Amino acid sequence: MADTTDTPAVGADTVGKQPRSVRVVLLALMIAMMLAMLDNMIIGTAMPTIVGELGGLEHLSWVVTSYTLATAASTPLWGKLGDMYGRKGTFLSSIVLFLIGSALSGMAQDMGQLIGFRAVQGLGAGGLMVGVMAIIGDLIPPRERGKYQGMMAGVMALAMIGGPLVGGTITDNWGWRWAFYINLPLGAVALVAVSAVLHLPKKRAEARIDYLGAVLLTVGITAIVLVTTWGGTEYAWSSTRIMELIGIGVAALVGFVFWQTRAAEPVLPLHIFRSRNFTLMSVIGFVTGFVMFGATLFLPLYQQSVQGASATNSGLLLLPMLGAMLVTSMVAGRVTTNTGRYKVFPLLGSVLMIVGLYLLSTMDTGTSRFTSGVFMAVVGLGMGCLMQITMLVAQNSVEMKDMGVASSSTTLFRTLGSSFGVAIMGALFNSRVQDVMSERAGALGSKVTEQSAQLDAASLAKLPALARGAYQHAVSAGTHSAFLLGAVVAVVSLAAAVFVKEVPLRGAGPKPEDEGRTDGDPGHRDGPAAQTPVIEAV
Repeated sequence: MADTTDTPAVGADTVGKQPRSVRVVLLALMIAMMLAMLDNMIIGTAMPTIVGELGGLEHLSWVVTSYTLATAASTPLWGKLGDMYGRKGTFLSSIVLFLIGSALSGMAQDMGQLIGFRAVQGLGAGGLMVGVMAIIGDLIPPRERGKYQGMMAGVMALAMIGGPLVGGTITDNWGWRWAFYINLPLGAVALVAVSAVLHLPKKRAEARIDYLGAVLLTVGITAIVLVTTWGGTEYAWSSTRIMELIGIGVAALVGFVFWQTRAAEPVLPLHIFRSRNFTLMSVIGFVTGFVMFGATLFLPLYQQSVQGASATNSGLLLLPMLGAMLVTSMVAGRVTTNTGRYKVFPLLGSVLMIVGLYLLSTMDTGTSRFTSGVFMAVVGLGMGCLMQITMLVAQNSVEMKDMGVASSSTTLFRTLGSSFGVAIMGALFNSRVQDVMSERAGALGSKVTEQSAQLDAASLAKLPALARGAYQHAVSAGTHSAFLLGAVVAVVSLAAAVFVKEVPLRGAGPKPEDEGRTDGDPGHRDGPAAQTPVIEAV
């Protein structure tokens, strides 16, 4: 078993004594987090140029799919490796692997090489988010962790807003290869800062890695992501290939669960799901990923196609939602830190998310940008209450030795939620667009959307007035269906939030009425046991 002895370190008290070193570590962690989030946003705007130079248009989707698959499949493994061999070395290894993949992607000479190198990059990216969350979980007690939620939400908002703008600027002025090379100086800064400032206790693992569990989990996740990526696009949902993938995925995951009950050092210890709060946070994280990535996909499309907004500034169109998410996340973090109370945020966030998605579903061809901005802000307020609270509560619900797998599991569920959200909402959107186009423009409408239900600005401008008007109504109808589905799914988050138990956050002193009490939840320990083992940051 892994040696989980922790050395005296920065806790609630030492954070005040060594603010500079903690801030440097957090800055490095935020840079690493931004690397993982910014990459796909930048690459998206560079893809037309990449295809123009390398060719291989038929393999275009694999540039994104290979990265997503590698990230999702490696996420649980990075978390477990961090628990077994130490967080710092594992995190640094993921940064190095990500930078190697970035450099190789920038040097790719054909589409096949780019797809392979993007997979290498994705393997590293799987450890970046998990490493950031797990190190913060080690470094800062849960009661104090709320202060830094705004910082993480700010990085997320910066990546989503700035990614497309930065990607377009880099591609136009320096060439598409610099969309990958730009990661190198940022990654180098994170490497140096983490190496020099962060000192975590070394761990020694006597147990072997659970290779069979890792293989079964990887196969299962890969099959799920491929189903959500290919279903309704590359292959019909009822096709033999999709059915095969579903069968493989279900068999692999059932085998994985069976094996985890017998493995000496399981990749994903099933006992962490005995905590009600951890399980509920996994459900809420899945729903949040489902809604957030669906919203960021269809909102710019609606505003460009129906409201006539510029595609160049597509990232800025999400500012009302992301700005509201940032502000709410900061407020939620501060309130959680000051009071130790957090159950209100999953409840309030779920309600706001349901209301906001329903409002978005009412948009039509006559909805103004101001009105749609207000609707987006409501969704952003909801997501701001949920984004970081889910990770905080999940980490507080497990023992310190399982911090890595708790962080990776929560991240994985959110990633899978985003895959399902984009796939299911996308399939519903495409189907609705094609139906409305056929109704309003007849054979011409069907011909316009037979290749894709999502037209770029140039293609839209070339359409006859009748077809263009029909397409605007079709997109409006498609977004109505997609967001209405999102509102229905968000009800699951509200149901889960109702059953969350407000367990005192570690790092906060025990309340008099709770003294000496335990309820079997790993996160509910009062007195000395409640104190987070603290890590020394020098």
